[in-house]
Amino acid sequence: MNKIRTRSYSVLLLVAIALLGMLFLVIRFFIYGAEWATTRERFNETVFRNGKFIATGTITDRNGLILADVTDGLRTYAESADVRRATVHSVGDLQYNISTGALTVFASELSSYNLLTGSFGITGPGSEVNLTIDSRLNVVALNALGNHRGAVIVSNYKTGEILCMVSSPTFDPTNPPTNPSDEEAPFYNRAIQSAYPPGSIFKLVTAAAAIDTFDNVYDLVFNCTREVQIGNDMLICNGTHGTLGIERGLEVSCNIVFGELAIALGPEILARYSERFGLSTRTNINGIPTARGNFEESTPGSIFLAWSGIGQHKNQVNPASMLRFVGAIANDGYAVELYFNQRFSLSSRISSNTVRIINKATAISLGELMEVRNLQNFPGLELHAKTGTAQDNAGAPHAWFVGYITNEDYPLAFVVVVENSGSGRDIASPIANRVLQEAITG
Repeated sequence: MNKIRTRSYSVLLLVAIALLGMLFLVIRFFIYGAEWATTRERFNETVFRNGKFIATGTITDRNGLILADVTDGLRTYAESADVRRATVHSVGDLQYNISTGALTVFASELSSYNLLTGSFGITGPGSEVNLTIDSRLNVVALNALGNHRGAVIVSNYKTGEILCMVSSPTFDPTNPPTNPSDEEAPFYNRAIQSAYPPGSIFKLVTAAAAIDTFDNVYDLVFNCTREVQIGNDMLICNGTHGTLGIERGLEVSCNIVFGELAIALGPEILARYSERFGLSTRTNINGIPTARGNFEESTPGSIFLAWSGIGQHKNQVNPASMLRFVGAIANDGYAVELYFNQRFSLSSRISSNTVRIINKATAISLGELMEVRNLQNFPGLELHAKTGTAQDNAGAPHAWFVGYITNEDYPLAFVVVVENSGSGRDIASPIANRVLQEAITG
């Protein structure tokens, strides 16, 4: 009897192990099935045959222009070299060095993968992925950047669609670079994968925190004599602005105003607002995590806290995360999830893809503070914006220009960052203007 009982237990144990093994495999299949089916490894002969990866699927821009296609099992790209160079960070390259490209991110969709039919399925060799990207805007943005390193990203702040996403340096995917330098980093999508010191564009965060925290914020008066002593150190401004409040302070980007506001707010409040706005965390774009931003809580009352409040010290911001933030200012405080695939995932639709990150009244106030009244250099634009000139230890300052327009039918938010190039007003704002003019007139 004991032997029978022992054998029964042994059989039950084996059955339990087998069931657990099957459950483990099923769970992994649901999680990694798409990756296994679309892998570029040799063990999947559906997509990798005779030592060669079989390209599948078509990628188009928002207007139906083919950005990538397949001819005789080989990947082809748009006819225009300008389009290829301007969209490669959104589309991807033949060697799959660009991790943010549609060829990598939407590989399962391109191969028509689903859990029942596997790759290709019943629809034939591949599907079509329609990007929200406007290749025309991308070409304009890349030409506007010229020889500079940097990024331009534009979205619809009502829907989250990304219309323009350009990173420079770039390359033609039909003629990829070999052994590029780390400084060039052409495979790097700077709009998604980089973080930079924000400089004065961070004053929007300090302003939002001050509006929420101080009932009399618009009655506060500051005196800018170009510098102010904080402890044993001096906070230096970019000009001598005299007596002014927060409104004029943001208009002339006065360091004294926002450095003293940062001291009054304290490190915990600024850190909380930076995190709430998504600037010291990560933003997800179709499942791609952006580079993480940073805000370090400096000692209360210190010069480092003052510099943090004006976007320096150890602050870091990702361009796409900043785009989401300025889009929320335009959208009455609601941040919309960014995406560049017109049929973004079911999970994104089920999850809350719109969340309030700014009080409505605060968002309206920020928008009024950002309104550009002298539009001589921005004809036809209803523009709300902020420049930034972020000091960088590696060289010249990074130039920023961020904001949105309220032109009817064009609810567009934008971020331009140009590495080690000079001032935001001189370098970044003309680039934004060229792209936005094309968007509303092209």
